[in-house]
Amino acid sequence: MNRSWTRSTTAAVTVATALALLSACGGGDGGSDAGGGKGTADKPVTLTFWAWQKGSKDVVDAFNASHRNIKVKFEEIPSGNAGGYAKISNAVRAGNAPDLVAIEYPMLPEFVSQGALQDVGPYLTDDVRKKFLPRAVELTTLGGRSWAVPFDAAPQTYYYRKDFFTRNNIQVPRTWAEFRTAAEQAKKADPKARIATFMPDDPTTFEAMAWQAGAQWFKADGDTWKLNTSDAATNKVADYWQGLIDDKLVQTAVSFSPEWTAALKDGSTVGYLGASWGAGVLKSTLPDQSGKWGVAPVPTWDGKPASGMLGGSTWAVTKGSRKAAAAVEFATWMSTTEEGVRARIAPGTSSAFPADVALRPAAEKAFDAGFYGGEDIYRLFDAAGASINPAWSWGPTTGTTNTTLKDQFGKVSGGSVKITDALRAAHDATVAELKKRGLKVEG
Repeated sequence: MNRSWTRSTTAAVTVATALALLSACGGGDGGSDAGGGKGTADKPVTLTFWAWQKGSKDVVDAFNASHRNIKVKFEEIPSGNAGGYAKISNAVRAGNAPDLVAIEYPMLPEFVSQGALQDVGPYLTDDVRKKFLPRAVELTTLGGRSWAVPFDAAPQTYYYRKDFFTRNNIQVPRTWAEFRTAAEQAKKADPKARIATFMPDDPTTFEAMAWQAGAQWFKADGDTWKLNTSDAATNKVADYWQGLIDDKLVQTAVSFSPEWTAALKDGSTVGYLGASWGAGVLKSTLPDQSGKWGVAPVPTWDGKPASGMLGGSTWAVTKGSRKAAAAVEFATWMSTTEEGVRARIAPGTSSAFPADVALRPAAEKAFDAGFYGGEDIYRLFDAAGASINPAWSWGPTTGTTNTTLKDQFGKVSGGSVKITDALRAAHDATVAELKKRGLKVEG
């Protein structure tokens, strides 16, 4: 395994320090009974589980078919930024939250700081922790406590229409300079064709770009949060994408919307800057285009491998659950067993890249790569994962940051606001929220 996966970072340590007070206010064991709500074969326990990740229902069905002491009742919810997180937060406040929920790494500190989750450390053995990428463990460990079971990593990836690129003699871009050239060539070859989309509702994609470039928005220094959304790396990414938008070299459509899907189907969008999980999205969305798509490393600024992480999921136990032990047992099964990975990936809708390194071969075998002409996409994911910049960390008010960016990015796509203006607005809103919560902040 590449050493960059195993490198601990100063950022992870300082985040733990800054969140120590927050996590001390977090959910306890939810009043769990002595057995942690773990059922027996004679008296099974029933869990409730909310998630949106592809293949989740298939995993639940497989678990229920093979387990007698724990049964899982699944409810599919909207993706986090599309309403899922609001639904979870509202349910926690109302006291009727499910036992287990999906939370992406960026939002985990937010839920911890709100006291919405339980420390799952008592139910995770060292043997289980050792299965996961150190970076995934770092991102789920705050204030010295474990707040979720990691599921997948999500390195950036570029998906492109091989037939279009080949027909028009367009080289797959290795750098962002080449990416702009390719965008210009695509538009010249077909005035309607665009090789990517700026998704105004999805700030996490822009954040992954900034992450890749070396930005560090949230930095903990003792008990103080240092915030910087206008460093040189971020401004470079902002100016670059502003130029693509101004010159109409990319689409501007809401992520995974009917408009976005229609553009992929009619060939007016011939590329997608996504993550490892995007392979399953395209395959399930565009079955008629099997064999026409290729997968490549995300372009970088200097041509050397580099990546941010776009999403990535964890399983967390809500503070009100009295079934933490059973919930973690199910979460661990989803994340660390071949049966769980096969159940999720085999149907073809998920291309999850497991945080459990040993399960990569099982994931690769379960995913039918025929849609991508048989390319070894998991080998590409592994290389991309090894190039993730380890310095980035998330803050306790990511929800505020992203809500503001989402609102402002909508204006960017309409032309009334610049990306740098959106970043400034997000900075100001985040500082205000940190201060409102009584936290020290600089920036």
